[in-house]
Amino acid sequence: MSVQGSLAGIRVVEIGTSVAVPFGCQILGDFGAEVIKVERLGTGDEARMWAPLTEGVSVTFLSLNRNKKSVVLNYKADEGKQALEELLQTADVLVQNLRPGALAAAGFSWENLRETNPRLIYVEMTGYGHAGPRREQPAYDAMLQAYSGVVAMTGSDEGEPARVPLSMMDMGTGLWLSLGVFDALRRREQTGEGAHVQVSLLQTALAWVGTPLMGVAAGGPVPQRLGSGFRGNVPNGAFPASDGYVFLSVGSNDAFYRLLDAIEAPHLRDDPAFENNVARVSNRQYVNAQLGAATAKFTMQELLERLDAAQVPHSAVNTLDRVLEDEQVKALGQLQPIPHATLGDVTIVNSPLTIDGEYLAHQNGPPLLGADTVDVLASVGIDEGRIDRLLADGVIETHTEGARA
Repeated sequence: MSVQGSLAGIRVVEIGTSVAVPFGCQILGDFGAEVIKVERLGTGDEARMWAPLTEGVSVTFLSLNRNKKSVVLNYKADEGKQALEELLQTADVLVQNLRPGALAAAGFSWENLRETNPRLIYVEMTGYGHAGPRREQPAYDAMLQAYSGVVAMTGSDEGEPARVPLSMMDMGTGLWLSLGVFDALRRREQTGEGAHVQVSLLQTALAWVGTPLMGVAAGGPVPQRLGSGFRGNVPNGAFPASDGYVFLSVGSNDAFYRLLDAIEAPHLRDDPAFENNVARVSNRQYVNAQLGAATAKFTMQELLERLDAAQVPHSAVNTLDRVLEDEQVKALGQLQPIPHATLGDVTIVNSPLTIDGEYLAHQNGPPLLGADTVDVLASVGIDEGRIDRLLADGVIETHTEGARA
């Protein structure tokens, strides 16, 4: 069973590549919007060829582009520009993350589009934001992790700084753009007018580091690398077992004393460095070393059973193959099959919410490149003869056997 999203009937045009805009528009598609992905001739979204590939299809592309239609269109050609203009006349939302100024240079600025479609919501995603000396520079997720201070805080205290190995800035910006669209649609209900929504990787990054940034602004210390640790309390992080790691998060003395009993180290209660959380934070390295020596005497399974019995907050440090087989993960039903034109069913990770106990319904799997070019253009009133001419002139492309998936 599944539930229909509330954006049914809303047409979104996505002119975006890579992660941030595709992810944000996938959220809109999950909520029922018709998302039309406008892609470049020949190659389409650059993520279509990002590793890893399965039977020639990018897993990254699969993970970011369900519930969309693919239209291949060269809007820099006069005929293509006219076709895109006609498509945008029918759109409720345009979302783009091209190089700053590129879409405006092609004739599709917010000012121009507002005149021809006053109800259009124009969402513009950039790397560094709409103002400042870097406003026209391109940016990528890892660059913004470094620029915003995340990399400087990540990694072990004795090793090199490290990035978070996920597209946290891209996907976070995608979340913000989708929230911006929901708000702009609500505003349009009240005013009848569209809006210009601007998001950037840097603004998302600043939001993610908000708490430590506020701490430094208030005169506190600049955060240092703590590995898997947490600044607010100890123990909090990964501790060794004889065959892996277990993550502990112990926030009170009562839970801490239960932990000491569970790992057969009650004698540590008498050590002043373990007296309370303030003492443990002040003696972080010593405390962690003593606890690690105790936990390493047990296997992961033994530790997990002991911590369960002692009601100490903990988790196995799972690899993703274990996550796939985890009974709690399976019980949530968030991993679901969705059909793909060439791969059959592929497993996707559904949007992380349910409504009345049900996940959002899906319209279709990730589209083949150009699969919907003809149908979408016909839906805006472009007749068959004109479509044939656009195909013959190489202004648009449609999916053919052997084309990139």
